[in-house]
Amino acid sequence: MKVLVIGNGGREHAIVWKLAQSPLVTQIYVVPGNGGTAQIATNLNIPSDDLEQMAKFAVENEIELTVVGPDAYLAEGTVDLFQAQGLRVYGPTQAAARLEWSKSYAKEFMGRYRIPTGKFATFTTPEAAKAYVRETGVPIVIKADGLAAGKGVTVAFDLETAGAAIDRIMVDKAFGAAGASLVVEEYLAGEEASLLAFCDGKIAVPMLPAQDHKPIGEGDTGPNTGGMGTYAPTTAFTPELLEQVMAEIVTPTMAGMAAEGTPFVGTMFLGLMITKDGPKVIEYNVRFGDPETQVVLPLLESDLAPIMLAACDGRLAEVEIKWRRETTAVCVVAASAGYPGKFTTGIPITGLEEVEDSLIFQAGTKQLAEGKLVTSGGRVLNVVRLGKSIAEAIDGAYADLRQINFEGIYYRGDIGHRELKRQPRK
Repeated sequence: MKVLVIGNGGREHAIVWKLAQSPLVTQIYVVPGNGGTAQIATNLNIPSDDLEQMAKFAVENEIELTVVGPDAYLAEGTVDLFQAQGLRVYGPTQAAARLEWSKSYAKEFMGRYRIPTGKFATFTTPEAAKAYVRETGVPIVIKADGLAAGKGVTVAFDLETAGAAIDRIMVDKAFGAAGASLVVEEYLAGEEASLLAFCDGKIAVPMLPAQDHKPIGEGDTGPNTGGMGTYAPTTAFTPELLEQVMAEIVTPTMAGMAAEGTPFVGTMFLGLMITKDGPKVIEYNVRFGDPETQVVLPLLESDLAPIMLAACDGRLAEVEIKWRRETTAVCVVAASAGYPGKFTTGIPITGLEEVEDSLIFQAGTKQLAEGKLVTSGGRVLNVVRLGKSIAEAIDGAYADLRQINFEGIYYRGDIGHRELKRQPRK
């Protein structure tokens, strides 16, 4: 079976790595791909915005499964385009993907189906948004309504920060059209966790729960990023909590999407806050998370290809999905200096050959013609280590990360700190 993966991040490298292990898969193509995918698949020289050319390639080369990685492609209707060509594609349609590309729609959807989440209001002018914030008070959460690569969210603990966030989104247009409107949400106190699930339009099968680290700085300080590291599973997510999330959130979401004529197929990603009143949805994502994928897929014991095929064909109930038990995976992201702001690319990367025990999923990398690997993005590399405990996995990931270097390399030194408190070193 020939497979096409669309995307160029660490998430896509991890998906390609897992699919390459399948005896069903004979060839994997990636567009546009990165330096890591080039080592285990064929990167295609198709413009990253030319969806028609991608679909044409898939038809002409008899691609039997296409996997769409990034949210932007889903929002643009990539799945619809490929399906119109008679192609099997893993991911939600443009209409179903609205759960992510419109935060206001997602909040209204949750209201219709009584899915627990925080209170909210949507605004199209900065003046109205600021007036609402002054009336409601802080802490409060400001979000660009559209897609902003994980950077369009500000948790404001004072009115000045809230006002600046509103201006950044609506006046400065830091996120372009994504900030034409914004959502102001109730601040939810508790512990944040992520749950991904395979979905076939009818049912959803949960993956292992993970915990991300969004802020750039240690101690969860500074601006939000796409994610600076993660680990799975997290003991913050008890079996009882999983059962509650499935019953109160995932199942009603699947039923609601089907009822609205937009059945959800692909990976559903729930950003959750575990509050004193129970789990509440912070946000929906409609694809594999990044960097959650980098820790969840290495813990998947089953073959990924049959799972994706079954999801596309509406027969997920027929597939047994097994996970590695008594194993923890930790991912630490190595980023370019200046990220999530301005950063320099084209910087040589060294030391990867010195890493023996960790998985390296490349993200913002590019392989030059002479074989040299250089940086090409903000989040450059993902170092993933498996261990029998959270401490073992953390120590191993950082030991291997110290073997890698590029000018200005930055990474948080406290990935997994919450889990370490629950599972202290012995």
